[in-house]
Amino acid sequence: MAMAPVTLRPVYLLAALDVSCLFMQFTVTPYLAKSLGLDTVGFGYLQTVFGILQLVGGPVFGRFSDQYGARAALVLSFLSGSLHFFILIFANNIPVLFLSRLPSVFMHGLPGAQMVVTDLTPVEERASALGKLGLCFGLGIITGSSLGGFLASRFGIYTPTWVALAANLLCCVIVMVSIPAETKRRQDRPSARPDTSESSGVFSLTELKRLLSIPNVMPVFMMKVLSGFPIGIFMIMFSVISVDFFGLNAASSGYLMSYFGILQLVVQGFLVGILTSRYSEQTLLLLSMIISVGVGFGMILMTGVFDFCLIAIPMVFTLCMAGVITDSILTKAVPPSDTGQSSCPGAILGICASVQPFTRTIGPTIGGYLYKHYGVPSFGCVNVIISLILVIYLLRDQVNQRKKK
Repeated sequence: MAMAPVTLRPVYLLAALDVSCLFMQFTVTPYLAKSLGLDTVGFGYLQTVFGILQLVGGPVFGRFSDQYGARAALVLSFLSGSLHFFILIFANNIPVLFLSRLPSVFMHGLPGAQMVVTDLTPVEERASALGKLGLCFGLGIITGSSLGGFLASRFGIYTPTWVALAANLLCCVIVMVSIPAETKRRQDRPSARPDTSESSGVFSLTELKRLLSIPNVMPVFMMKVLSGFPIGIFMIMFSVISVDFFGLNAASSGYLMSYFGILQLVVQGFLVGILTSRYSEQTLLLLSMIISVGVGFGMILMTGVFDFCLIAIPMVFTLCMAGVITDSILTKAVPPSDTGQSSCPGAILGICASVQPFTRTIGPTIGGYLYKHYGVPSFGCVNVIISLILVIYLLRDQVNQRKKK
């Protein structure tokens, strides 16, 4: 295990490159869609298609990792990304623009990196190692957003897409050269033996249901979905809120998103590792939910952009901490025998990867309704209610565990 940190360095690089490419695309696609004559409603449909494809592809991607290994899954992700950007380069009309979204069903570079990290780290170091991927995510947000805008304005709107295509092909090479083969690691881990899950196929809904029926998996998974949902729909509506409520222009809104990315970089890259080494996961999960209640009240009282900058600090903390801790608990809940070809519970991480696409799919409808009829404070009210329910649940669960002991 002493060599694990060395082995993980290329994984972190891959995660940073993957997120950078995605945010280069996010920066350019709205302008590309507008230049092709796609209106706001049509662009919403485009985003919904992307969310649905990611939602469907997440669990399948996880099962693929269990069947063929995390390295093969990463190669599939970056090849899908390469195809996506290749089609996007030739998107000179709206149908081709929608067609370019199809390969995104298997574009799950960050979950793939989580699978490799989970496979290569011992249980006691897993939360910290997964948290460091947040450092890559923050760097990707900042680098991709700024680089995409710079390249598009200086060299043309399709230039970031060419760069993203080259980066994805490079990532394929890095995966093949630097990520160890799962079959070799499997020989060193006799506990990771094949079982009946291998014969159930990549597209097995029965196998996914079986994994969710494992004790402690469904409650933690529901907590992961619920804890991030209110803030998730708030961030989906953020572009509208920044203009209508905060009165910001496009440049200022971009700076605010960069600030959000820097906070995430600091929290997941450094703070999560420090706290997980000192406190139990249950304690940190309860702490994040208690802080989330305060975040909700802050959103209710928020009146301007300065208030948001203050609220964003505990908001990022609770999002990052709850996300990392729930991922760590879920990977530990699945026995090694349920992971097929690899010792990484890819199916569980694949299901987790569908949480954000699920929010992006239904979030615009719910968020638009709340903002239109009740304003920004409504997001805070929903967050307070859900966070309080989760705090009560966690406290009761701790009491029950003490009684059993």
